[in-house]
Amino acid sequence: MSIDKDNLKKLEKRIESDIEESMPFLASDEKSATLKDSSATEIHQQLQPNQQQQNTQQPQKQQIQIQNDTKKVQPWVHFVAGGLGGMCGAIFTSPFDVVKTRLQSDVYKDLYKSQASKGNAFSSISVHVKETCNILYNVYKYEGPRALFKGLGPNLVGVIPARSINFFTYGLTKDIIRENFYDGKEDSFVHLLSGISAGVVTSTATNPIWLVKTRLQLDKSTVKQYKNSFDCVNKIFKNEGFFALYRGLSASYLGSIESTLQWILYEQMKNAIQLRSDRIAQSGKPRTKFDEFFDWSARSFSAGAAKFAASLITYPHEVVRTRLRQAPSLENGNPKYTGLIQCFKLVLKEEGLASMYGGLTPHLMRTVPNSIIMFGTWELFAKLLSGI
Repeated sequence: MSIDKDNLKKLEKRIESDIEESMPFLASDEKSATLKDSSATEIHQQLQPNQQQQNTQQPQKQQIQIQNDTKKVQPWVHFVAGGLGGMCGAIFTSPFDVVKTRLQSDVYKDLYKSQASKGNAFSSISVHVKETCNILYNVYKYEGPRALFKGLGPNLVGVIPARSINFFTYGLTKDIIRENFYDGKEDSFVHLLSGISAGVVTSTATNPIWLVKTRLQLDKSTVKQYKNSFDCVNKIFKNEGFFALYRGLSASYLGSIESTLQWILYEQMKNAIQLRSDRIAQSGKPRTKFDEFFDWSARSFSAGAAKFAASLITYPHEVVRTRLRQAPSLENGNPKYTGLIQCFKLVLKEEGLASMYGGLTPHLMRTVPNSIIMFGTWELFAKLLSGI
């Protein structure tokens, strides 16, 4: 029994010593486990803001797209900015408008005969440009600098409301169709309907103004028929009646095809520019002032390119419209040009197909920079007025 008691005491001592020796290891394991838990918690806390940042970056990118797509300009802003843009464009390009109107008319047909050949297209273009510059010089030399701005008064009186109405009607129609029939989305059909609506409303409202402008620009300096715009309106009322102010309206309606086509092409180019901006924003690259200037310049020049293409396709209506608006040259007691179709046929019969493109070069030299200036100015004023 004594042996057993001694062995038990030895065993107890050995167990106690083993426990004391193992305590540091148990403590280190517990400490390491605690450190692992705490480090895992710290890592989780560090990762959580990064995950939150990544989660917020995606909505920010989407928000950029949403802001671009849903940004809506008030109709009155379109009205004011469109008028200001049209005014700036008309003033800078008025001399080309005078030359274009004279070349379209048969009043100056014998005086301004083109020497361009029918062969090489490039040589013909260069000749047309040279002839246009010569006409500008001759008008300045023999009629004075004021002659280069003939009709600018009624032109501005027409351009400002015309562009105001056009931009206002287009923007308003597009918003109505998009929000009520297309769930806030846009496509070419929306732009088509909006362009037609804007063209018809604008032509109806401003046709009398354009008729007076045409009469003044075709009025020869040697034998003047009209003293000013008011005298022109008075004589038209007295000699031709009220409805004479709407001569050429049918050709103007036909001309709405040009403005509609321009709007469609412009919107497609603008969407391509916007997609480029969206890709840059989604890449995380910060947007600079140069990027904003580049996009604005690209949209402005897109308007000029759209006008160039639309004018080439639809130009003959411009000649017919000018012929219908000019002072009637009586033959056998009847006006020479009585309607749209009759005017088309008669011009083709007497002067040939080339006459349907008379004044095309100065027209393009005027309308392309005019569109660049007008749309660029419109966008600047629209952005400025939207912040009010």
